[in-house]
Amino acid sequence: MAKQLAKKIKLQIPAGKATPAPPVGTVLGPAGINLQEFCTKYNDATKDKMGDVLPVEISIYDDRSFDFVVKTPPAAFLIKKIAKIKSGSSKGSSETVATLSKEQVKEIAEIKLPDLNCYSIDEAIKIVTGTAKNMGVKVED
Repeated sequence: MAKQLAKKIKLQIPAGKATPAPPVGTVLGPAGINLQEFCTKYNDATKDKMGDVLPVEISIYDDRSFDFVVKTPPAAFLIKKIAKIKSGSSKGSSETVATLSKEQVKEIAEIKLPDLNCYSIDEAIKIVTGTAKNMGVKVED
C-alpha cells in the first residue's frame, strides 16, 4: 500500500546548518518526524552549498516518514550575494544600492531556471531583472 501524504512543509534553512533547535524544531516537531534524522540528511545533502540559504519542501507521511526536495537559493539571496550587499533598498526601485551586469543576471537566471515558472533563459532573465529592480539593484546593459 502506498504511503499517504499527511502534510507538506516549506522552510528556508542555511545549507549544512540545520539543527533540531528553532526554527526547524518548532516547525517539524509537531509533525512528529525524527528531527535529528531530518537534520542529518539535510546537512549531508547541502554540505556542498555551505553559506547559501536553501528552500526545502518536506513531505511528511502518515507513518511519520518523510522525504524532502532542496530547491535553488532565492533570487533575492543570489542577487545580494553577487552584488555584495547586505540588503536591498528600503525604498524599492526608486533608490539604487548596487549595480549588476547582464552577464551576472544571466548567471543568476541559469541557477534559478529549474525552479522558475518559465521555459527559456530569456524569460528567467526577465524575472531576475524584475526582482533586482524591486530590490534597488540596477541592471546595466
